[in-house]
Amino acid sequence: MPVHDWSKVDAGIFHTFHGSWITHLLESLNEGVLPTEYYALSEHHVGLTIPDVMTLHQTDHGDEPNSNGGVALIDAPPRVGRRLVASSKTSYATRRRTLVVRRVRGDRLVAIVEIASPGNKDRKSSVSVLAEKIRAAIESGVHVLLVDLFEHGRHDRLGLHGAAWSFFDPDASDRPPARSATLVSYLANPITEAYVEYVRFGEPLPDMPLFIESRAHVLLPLETTYAAAFRGMPSKYRDLLS
Repeated sequence: MPVHDWSKVDAGIFHTFHGSWITHLLESLNEGVLPTEYYALSEHHVGLTIPDVMTLHQTDHGDEPNSNGGVALIDAPPRVGRRLVASSKTSYATRRRTLVVRRVRGDRLVAIVEIASPGNKDRKSSVSVLAEKIRAAIESGVHVLLVDLFEHGRHDRLGLHGAAWSFFDPDASDRPPARSATLVSYLANPITEAYVEYVRFGEPLPDMPLFIESRAHVLLPLETTYAAAFRGMPSKYRDLLS
C-alpha cells in the first residue's frame, strides 16, 4: 500500500489512524517479530488517550546468550538508502531528566518508536521538543525509530530528522525530498548512527530496522501494519487520501 499524503485530512483523522497503526505494530512485535525476552508497550501524551510512542523493553533474563526464542536478530548493516555517522562521540554522562525510563519489574527500556503527528510540526517549539526527546533517548543509550509521514515545512525546513540530527552533526544541512515521508533508525552507540530512508508519497513503505542491541536489529513491518490500519479507516477518508 502506498504512503498517503496525510496533509489532505485534519489532524484528528490522522490521530485516529495513528492509534490504530500503533496497535497493529504492537501486535506484530509481541506476536513474533521480537525475541521472547523483549516486549513492546504503547505510551501516551500527558492528558491524552492517543498513543504517542511504542517502547521496547528487555526482561532481566534477556542478558543470557542466545535467548532469542527462535527469532533471529539481524547483525548485518541495515539495507537503507543512507547511513549517517555522528561527527563526534555521544556523551552518555549527560542524561536528561526529560526522558522517563520506565522499569516494569526491573525490565530495561531499549528502544522507542516515534510516529510523528502534525502537532510535532505546528511551531518551532514543537519541533524542538521532539528533537530534544530523540536526543535525550539516544544519550540515555535508547535506540530510536522515527517515522515521519509529513512533508517538511516552514518550522522544520530540514525535517524532524534534520532537527534531531543537528545535535550529532551540527554541519548537516540536507533537506528531505519534496512530498516524501522520512524514516530513520538511530543506533544509540557512543558514535551515534542514523539509517535513513526517504519514501515519496505513493510509494510503499519499506520495513525498517529497529535496533534492540548494540549492533543487532529486527525489521519492523511498517507496510503490512500501515495497510491494516488504513483499511480500518472510514471509506470517506480512504477515498479522500487515495
